[in-house]
Amino acid sequence: MSQDFTVLIVDDDFHVASLHSSYVASVPGFTVAGHAGNAQQALQAFHSLRPDLVLLDVYLPDGSGLDVLRQLDCDVIMLSAAADATSLRMAFRRGALAYLLKPFGPEDLAQRLRSYARYRRLLDRATSLDQEAVERARRALLGGEAAVVAAPARTRSATEQTILEALAGAAGRPEALSALEVARQVGVSRATAQRYLSALADDGAVGIQLRYGTTGRPEHRYARRP
Repeated sequence: MSQDFTVLIVDDDFHVASLHSSYVASVPGFTVAGHAGNAQQALQAFHSLRPDLVLLDVYLPDGSGLDVLRQLDCDVIMLSAAADATSLRMAFRRGALAYLLKPFGPEDLAQRLRSYARYRRLLDRATSLDQEAVERARRALLGGEAAVVAAPARTRSATEQTILEALAGAAGRPEALSALEVARQVGVSRATAQRYLSALADDGAVGIQLRYGTTGRPEHRYARRP
C-alpha cells in the first residue's frame, strides 16, 4: 500500500478508545486519524477528517451508533458489546462491513483490518469487475484463513523472495526482524521494505509481533510463517 488507511475510532469510553487505537496502530498500513466520544462528535469528526474506515460502537451517550452508521458515507466496522440479533441485522442492513463483539483481543481486530486491506487492495487495482473478482473481494472481506486459501496463488516478486529469505534466518532458523533490519539486509529503503512486508503480512506469508522498547512504544517485528 502506498498510503495508510485512516481510521476514526468512536467509543464513549476513553480508555477503551485508547486501547483500540493501540490495536490499530499495531497493524501496518493503518493510521488512527482521530477519536470521538459520542454521536455528534462522530459526525463532526467524519466530515472534518474524511477517514477511510470508522470503528463504531453501538452504545453512545447521545444516541445509537446504528443511527450514526446510516449517516456515514465510508466503510464502517462495528465494535460493540451489543450482542442481540436485532442490532446485528440492523448493522449489516445499514452497511457495516463487519461486527466485532467486545471484549476482543488485538489479533481479533488486526485480522479484520488485514481483511479490509486485502478487500480494498483488490478493488483499488481493478478497473472493471467480473463476477469472479466480486467473489474474490467478498472472500477477502470475510477474512481469516479461508480467504487466503480461496484466493488464487500469485507469483512472488524477486524482492519479496529476497525478503522471505532474509526472514528465514541463518541455517534456516527463522528470525523476527524490524523493517529497518530487513531493509539493510535486502538493500532497499525502509519505506520499500515496509511496503513489501505489509503485503506479505496481508497474504499470510509473514507474521507480525510487537516488541516494547524502553520508551514503551511498540516496534513491529516480522517473522516468516511456516
